[in-house]
Amino acid sequence: MSDAVHYDVAIAGGGLVGSSAALALATRGLRVALIERRFCGAQASGVNYGGVRCQGRPVEQMPLAMRARRVWDRLPELIGIDGEFTVSGHLRLARSESDLAALEQWAGMAREYGLHAQLLSGESFRRRYPWLGEAAIGGSLCASDGHANPRLVSPAFARAARAAGADVREQTELRDIRHDGRRFQMRAGNDDISADWLINCAGAWANTVAGYFGERAPMKPIYPNMWVTEPLPLFITHNLGVYGGGIYARQVARGNCVIGGGRGSGDGEYGRPSTETTRAVMRDACALLPALREALLIRTWSGVEGETPDNNPIIGASRAVPRLLHAFGFSGGGFLLAPGVGEVLADLVIDGATATPLDAFSIGRFAQLATSSVA
Repeated sequence: MSDAVHYDVAIAGGGLVGSSAALALATRGLRVALIERRFCGAQASGVNYGGVRCQGRPVEQMPLAMRARRVWDRLPELIGIDGEFTVSGHLRLARSESDLAALEQWAGMAREYGLHAQLLSGESFRRRYPWLGEAAIGGSLCASDGHANPRLVSPAFARAARAAGADVREQTELRDIRHDGRRFQMRAGNDDISADWLINCAGAWANTVAGYFGERAPMKPIYPNMWVTEPLPLFITHNLGVYGGGIYARQVARGNCVIGGGRGSGDGEYGRPSTETTRAVMRDACALLPALREALLIRTWSGVEGETPDNNPIIGASRAVPRLLHAFGFSGGGFLLAPGVGEVLADLVIDGATATPLDAFSIGRFAQLATSSVA
């Protein structure tokens, strides 16, 4: 492979994580190749619900979430558009007294990271949100959260990376990956390329890349189920979630309500929405949002995402080979985190370390699991 084109960093996967990493690295002067076998931002990064929320994150994600949230405020200067990012606040609903207690406990933890959530219940809650059904008895409002349009944001990061000097190759499959003791050597489509660093951001397919080095994670594909209504009079004032999961909803400026919940189905390569799931979750959604009862659904969709056993992502160094970094397995919660992860990956490549704690996300936490699953 003496004629291979050489890069400082090759990135496998052109989703929001890979594209934001490419932008951060190219901006700092590195020669970067971003390799995507389909189109950048067309997989989970571009078809997710679009929630930009720190609320509800587990404690180990809070430092990364807070760093990522700051990036969202800089979208216009980073990628040239605002991506329809709206700071609507995120209202996490409670359906029982035990839910309210859990929300209060979470708010206490979040305050330690500088994030403030307002707890609401009783008559004041009902007066403030008359459009909510009686199934909701209270909630926790995180005013700094919001939502954005993933179909705009994710491809825009890839375009910005290209404008910053990254070599962005779409419809290009990465294969025959190996480390020769000095560099990574691989085939990108019909071309030989080499790189000092390889970043594995291949989403639900990241085990294919990790597998070249005998390093796999116990990850399974999931297919989030989502749909959108016809335009309705504006009534949902926040990005909504429910404690314990199951339903999430937001309303865009055009009046359409974007709603999600449950799982679709798929074959590991493509996802498809489930009519049964949509009907079941929509019944629950109508109990929380009575204004949806007569609404027409105009589109349903799904995508393919990788889910880990503990629902935390895998971010950080490989245990198998030097200068291989992983960033995948976001388990349906990666949209907010991704731009922050891109910055963290750039830190690891350029500085050799990052100030953002990553220990909880090490692929090493699954070493025993992976060994036992092979046995």
